[in-house]
Amino acid sequence: QGRLVESGGGLVQAGESLRVSCEYSGPWFSDHAMAWFRQAPGKERELVASISGNAAMTYYGDAVKGRFTISRDNAKNAAYLQMNNLKPEDAAVYYCAQSRGNYAGALVATEIDFWGQGTQVTVSS
Repeated sequence: QGRLVESGGGLVQAGESLRVSCEYSGPWFSDHAMAWFRQAPGKERELVASISGNAAMTYYGDAVKGRFTISRDNAKNAAYLQMNNLKPEDAAVYYCAQSRGNYAGALVATEIDFWGQGTQVTVSS
């Protein structure tokens, strides 16, 4: 049974940067795609970005393309989301997720095996 723990959320001003991290405890980390989702109050959880097991493929939601970068370090069983030029509409709880498969694309919740507990990102204008 795997476990994901996020860290790095916080309060920033619009235009600033923040990096959130996720550490996985469990086997076969590199065999699975990783993803970041986010959920703002009153909204559905949405996919932010995903990355394949070998990091060769990435996918980004339209709202974050060109501003966010997903990465992973398989030696550390870790995944990261670098968020630049943050906007107030980026404020949400960010969740790390491990996919059942190794496909880095428009993942949906039913494809996720493990979720982290979430980390709050707040962006002031």
